[in-house]
Amino acid sequence: MKITNLILFTLLVAATTTQAQRPTWSPAKANTWYAAKPWLRGCDFIPSTAINQLEMWQAPTFDTVTINKELGWAASIGLNCMRVFLHHVAWQEDPQGFKARIGQYLRIAARHHIVTIFVFFDDCWNPTYQAGAQPAPKPGIHNSGWIRDPGQLLYDEPKLADTLETYVKDILNTFRHDKRILLWDLYNEPGNSGYGNKSLPLLEKVFQWAREAGPDQPLSAGVWSKDLHELNTYQLASSDVITYHDYQPPKEHQRTIDTLKPYGRPLICTEYMARPRNSTFANTMPMLQREHIAAINWGLVAGKTNTKYAWDTPMPDGAEPKLWFHEIFRPDGRPYDPKETALIRSLTGH
Repeated sequence: MKITNLILFTLLVAATTTQAQRPTWSPAKANTWYAAKPWLRGCDFIPSTAINQLEMWQAPTFDTVTINKELGWAASIGLNCMRVFLHHVAWQEDPQGFKARIGQYLRIAARHHIVTIFVFFDDCWNPTYQAGAQPAPKPGIHNSGWIRDPGQLLYDEPKLADTLETYVKDILNTFRHDKRILLWDLYNEPGNSGYGNKSLPLLEKVFQWAREAGPDQPLSAGVWSKDLHELNTYQLASSDVITYHDYQPPKEHQRTIDTLKPYGRPLICTEYMARPRNSTFANTMPMLQREHIAAINWGLVAGKTNTKYAWDTPMPDGAEPKLWFHEIFRPDGRPYDPKETALIRSLTGH
């Protein structure tokens, strides 16, 4: 998950791209917005009691007790920003209830002085899903129950695009002025799961829908793979601020940063930290702080997502991995590595 050596042509595209409604922010506006923020640091968050986005957001399993407890642990080490995935099915089943639960989540996060990045669409992991009870985790399998949005359903039922437009605009119109929301991440890793440019039409649509809604918060879709040239070009041209993923060691991650700096926009790293790949808090978080790049790692508390296990190293017996892939805290609130949390506190002033 990396982005390097993007062609300079995309700079010209960014300068000439226009939108039907609210235009893409100028670099000056984006940098003024970012300059007013503290150094942002946090996690991709889902409560440890949820296996996927539906289990987090559906009414029977919306767990405010765990959300409050775990965001409290995050705040205790100085984290101030969470990236949280939504899912259109939770809205489709219960639009008003879903929006009310988003409001509940935001109130809890705000009590802990945490702002939120919400994610709409996602091309990662399981292609199909359904409302209701979600599957139990498969022992030792990373993200065994995580689901794409909209996934295969968009291709089986093309009219779903009409529902998705209504969904995106309803959420944005409801929360378009909410200062507790840092930005809208419109599409996580478009082109993943072998989709490639097949994801481009939906990516274009979601930016159009978001521009038409015109929220106060910036819009973005993070670049993540150097091989997806057409998608990368569109994402970088259309995003108000640049978000990206990088799970590489510091030297390679620095090259990613140096590639993205010429766009002249704020940089927000929305995924990093995979210990066995030598992307760690110790070697990457200080670099991001020096560069004044928002640092958002995957995972807060080990739980049903099983993301303490590596992407490509399943442990079907459910044994404890020798080195956790992601996550900061154990389910009881103890740090996985007290040296890491001490480092995070030192960097955040806690």
